Amino acid sequence: MSPRGLWLRRTIRFRITTVATAVTLAVLLGLAVLTSSMIGPLLVDSADAELSSTLDSAAERVRQGRPAVAPSPNVQVRVLDTAGEPVDGGPRTDLAPADLRVLKAGVPVLRANDSPTARWLGTVATAPDGSQRLVVVGTGLIGYQEAQGAALRWLLAAAAIAAAAAAVATWFAVRSSMRPVDRMRTAAARLGPGRRLPIPEAHDELRSLAGALNALLTRRDEAADRLRRFTGDAAHELRSPVASIRVQAEVAVAHPDPELSQEVLADVVRESERLSGLVDGLLTLARSDAGELPPAEPVDLAAAAGDAVLRCADDGPAVQVHVPPGACWVLAAPSEVDLVLDNLLRNACRHARARVTVTVLPAAKSARLVVDDDGHGIAAEHRDRVFDRFYRVQDDRARSSGGSGLGLALVAEVVRRRGGIVRVGESPEGGARFQVSWRTTPTPQSR
Repeated sequence: MSPRGLWLRRTIRFRITTVATAVTLAVLLGLAVLTSSMIGPLLVDSADAELSSTLDSAAERVRQGRPAVAPSPNVQVRVLDTAGEPVDGGPRTDLAPADLRVLKAGVPVLRANDSPTARWLGTVATAPDGSQRLVVVGTGLIGYQEAQGAALRWLLAAAAIAAAAAAVATWFAVRSSMRPVDRMRTAAARLGPGRRLPIPEAHDELRSLAGALNALLTRRDEAADRLRRFTGDAAHELRSPVASIRVQAEVAVAHPDPELSQEVLADVVRESERLSGLVDGLLTLARSDAGELPPAEPVDLAAAAGDAVLRCADDGPAVQVHVPPGACWVLAAPSEVDLVLDNLLRNACRHARARVTVTVLPAAKSARLVVDDDGHGIAAEHRDRVFDRFYRVQDDRARSSGGSGLGLALVAEVVRRRGGIVRVGESPEGGARFQVSWRTTPTPQSR
């Protein structure tokens, strides 16, 4: 297994603790190395502060012709000529020619190879007789190397201890933070139908998570209820034409009569058409629930309304159509517009007494399709549910007058997924008025 796979198999607590400990240890180790490297410069700066005052005092005495005196046994004060030879009566110094050249320039010298490490400062002073003298002061930095090494060791040990403490603290902190999640997981595993997770008192991310999960459970229960009702209604609706076809076929088989067989075949064809329409409606709703959406394109609503009126121009109420003189382009699929028009016209013709009116009203951002009939209308208490699947205002399932209860549900579904609106109200003739709004779109030529 790859390292990534092994890492992802670990718990969140382990991963957070590992990352936090690694970052803490890396930062502390870096600080330890940086801090230990600063011990030496701090010691040198402290020595330079003391040597500088001693050098200034010694140089002033040389300029006055007096001997330079060391302020303490730990500090050396020497007076040399420009070649580095002692002129103060003392022995030769251990300073190399390169060190002497640097000291003449006023730059300090650190001799790390000496035991102990020595720090020298120097300056050139003019004696009263006009000769140039090199005045140097120096001191041994006792414990210079040892201090840096000891500081590094102690700081590394402190970094390790601090990282271990951070690991333990992170482990328990994450464990405490994850405990409500464990309780939530346990509660979710025991949830029954209709029950919800308890909401934590703290207003934090876990409260938001519990609220989101409860909302998800609510949508799941609603979807399960809709599916259960839909399945039961679909089974009931499919059972009726199937049973009718079976009964009539059994009668024809039991009584072989040519005239009766012809009547049975005609009834079987009608029931098959009803069954085919019902299955097509169920498939359309299933595809819509699954998110399948045909590509939208400009559709001339006025022309589609005229064609739909011609398709239903058979025995039945008179159908009038009022459309604008020009095209009225809406953004939808042609099959969706035809489905809406056919279902609304069939519904209106089924319930109208004498007349159905179809009107197309274009506007700047939307176009309205209005279908009026002069039938008995729809009572106000049914208008909110008339677009539900398998809902009927009256429990009428006869083949001649009743429908499957899917036509208006299909209309609402195909219009809704295009961002449109479907409303039902009362027509001026006293019947039902169905209004459908679609978003308009520029004509194909102008686009």
